[in-house]
Parts: sequence; C-alpha cells; structure tokens
Amino acid sequence: MNTIIFATSNQNKMKEIREILNDIDVEILSMKEAGIDADIIEDGKTFEENALIKARAIRDLSGCIVLADDSGLEVDALNKEPGIYSARYMGEDTSYDLKNANIIERLKGLSGEERSARFVCAIAAAFPDGSEETCRGTIEGQIGYEPAGENGFGYDPIFFVPEYGCTTAQLSPEEKNEISHRGKALRAMREIIRQRDI
Repeated sequence: MNTIIFATSNQNKMKEIREILNDIDVEILSMKEAGIDADIIEDGKTFEENALIKARAIRDLSGCIVLADDSGLEVDALNKEPGIYSARYMGEDTSYDLKNANIIERLKGLSGEERSARFVCAIAAAFPDGSEETCRGTIEGQIGYEPAGENGFGYDPIFFVPEYGCTTAQLSPEEKNEISHRGKALRAMREIIRQRDI
C-alpha cells in the first residue's frame, strides 16, 4: 500500500481527511505519524501558495507523495479577513472562542447578506517526480449572531449555512464532509490521485 503524508499535525483535520479519503487504497499519515517535525514558514499570498509551500517542504524531507491544505474563513464585510491568516488571526495562541467573539462583535448591526462569508480550502499535492497539483473548494454562508454547535472546530460554531438552517458545528460529521470546503477540495484531489493510479 502506498503512503501519502498529509502536512498537518492537527488531529481534528486528520480525522476529516481520513473520513473523506477512506475509499482510496493508501495509508494517510500525519507529519507526526511520519516522524517529521518541521517548522514551515507560510509566506504565500494565497491559500494555494501556502498549501504548495507546505507540500513541497515535506515532500523534499520525505520523498513521499505529500498533500497539504491551507484553509480559512473570508468575511466579506471585513475585507475578506481573516483569510489566509485565519489560524494566526489575533495571534497564534488566541483561542477560537475569542476569535469568534471578535468577528461577531465586528459585524454588530449587520444582518442577513451583509454577514456573507465563506470557508475556502486549497489542497496541494507534491509528487516525488517534482510535479504538483492544486484544487480549491468553498462553502458559502453567513456569520451567525452567536456561536452554536459542538461538532467541528475553529470557526465552525459561527459559520451559519442558510440552506441547512444551522452552523457547520451543528451538522453531523457526515453532513459536514458532504458540503464543506475541505470535503469538496479533497474529493477533487482524490480524483487527481486516482487518475495517477497511485
């Protein structure tokens, strides 16, 4: 069985990734599981650039096929903040409870479409032969008026999906994977991997 390293140490993310890619015959390891400890400077200007920076760095260290993602929340009324800085928004160690509260506070007085936002996920693949691929998935929604839901992580409790009438933190993992930005991007990447007959 072939091995793919996913350039993350985030266990919540690894759980989602394994659920979505469970039907391809490869072993998917996190950086930690692959015994890789690397501090990668993400200085790209787009989600795709940052994902490629991570994928290339770990491929060069491991010689394996490496997938990496860069994802985040874009809030239209905040000039698409926090965007590519979503994980580092308000400082690396700031809790998502505080980040979410800050975003809700900044949107005070806005309603409905004025609160439009999206989750974006870019997935990059770096292959041992030097070739690379990227794909992007998005999910449109709005920023809720208060956090809701226990599922998911990060900004999920404040990301309201009108068609479902709830936040992504209130969806079951299966429902979330079906419609999420990461789910869409991973399924697109899954097809690329299948075509390469890995």
